[in-house]
Amino acid sequence: MKELFNDYVQSLETYIMIQIKMETARLTPELTARGRAPISLSMGAPVEKPPQLVTDKISEYIDGDGMHTYTLVKGESYILDSIAKNMKKRTGVDFDTKSEICALIGSKEGIANLIRALINPTPDKSKQDIILVPDPGYASYKIMVDVSGGMAYGIPLTPENNYMPDLDEVEKQIEKDGLSMKRVKALIINYPNNPLGAICTKEYLQKAVDFCRKHHILLISDAAYIDLTFEGSPKASSVFEIEGAKDVAVEFYSFSKPYSMTGWRIGWICGNADAVGILGKLKSTIDTGIYKPIQKAAADILNSKEGDEYIVEANKRFERKQKIIVDGFKELGWDMDKINPPKATFYLWLPIPPRYKTSKEFTDAVMRKSGVILVPGNAFGKNGDGWFRMSIVAAEDQMTEVIRRLKEDGFYFE
Repeated sequence: MKELFNDYVQSLETYIMIQIKMETARLTPELTARGRAPISLSMGAPVEKPPQLVTDKISEYIDGDGMHTYTLVKGESYILDSIAKNMKKRTGVDFDTKSEICALIGSKEGIANLIRALINPTPDKSKQDIILVPDPGYASYKIMVDVSGGMAYGIPLTPENNYMPDLDEVEKQIEKDGLSMKRVKALIINYPNNPLGAICTKEYLQKAVDFCRKHHILLISDAAYIDLTFEGSPKASSVFEIEGAKDVAVEFYSFSKPYSMTGWRIGWICGNADAVGILGKLKSTIDTGIYKPIQKAAADILNSKEGDEYIVEANKRFERKQKIIVDGFKELGWDMDKINPPKATFYLWLPIPPRYKTSKEFTDAVMRKSGVILVPGNAFGKNGDGWFRMSIVAAEDQMTEVIRRLKEDGFYFE
């Protein structure tokens, strides 16, 4: 029956995080027997409980009248109003709840469906619509474009360009590669960035808006990590702090990362009314919205004192965990001063030791010998090879245990 399915899906590989999870499960009995029970630093999933307020509220709402019926696909008024209030507080900009905001079953779903709505699918690579994606960048971007029948064109994020690629140079490179800017439908940016943790400046956001306006393309800002910055770090900016951004931009938000609500599956898109409206229409044909008690509880936490305090404390925890790892990797021989660890997100992006030929060779060795689960850098794009990503989400004592194991098992930078 496989031949009945389209070419895009037939060529699809299992998502890298699921591959890693499956291999971890296979190795768990052996690793546990050797005193190396797996410590997962792969998925970007906070392990702490969500704010008490949100769990209390969902218990309160779950037996309310009408809570178990179908909901509005774009979201009930209470979540849309709460999002509008939050965005006004962030940006000083008003958002119309009827046309410029749509609730999502997690931001990942929304980004995938928006890409699907943008691309006219064709297997002919000479005619495929192009989406510009960060490289290294969130692994799903390229897959989302590929399975939609388009071309994901990676734009390099490097230490040399301070992880903010010159978009004029990108345009020139596209032409050098024999492609045309006329085929480009959208530019995806992601700051703070997964996997790098990098933050961009407001000046760069202005350049991105100007670039998309010049070429009449959509700017897709993935702001899933916008609240995850450490004390003393510049706060990450919304693209809507740039005047006129609504003309060309949408921005995606998630409750998963700031509130440890990964399994709740709720987020939102806001911005350009045409883009939000088309996404809402598409979603009306393929899903029936978010469980109402989740919407109500999320609406309560979003602008609450308890929610704000939770984010502050969560960021302090991530900063402490990062220090454990940074100090430990210094002792293992990594030049952490030169690497300059980020002051945002819960990711660390580090080079592999020179004795390993590829990222996967290194992360496989660490998994099989030490039981520490990392992600090879090539999972995030061709510019990621030679690096690996570590999610500093496990408990602090596990972070200490990671360093102990790596020392004991000889994983020094040499």
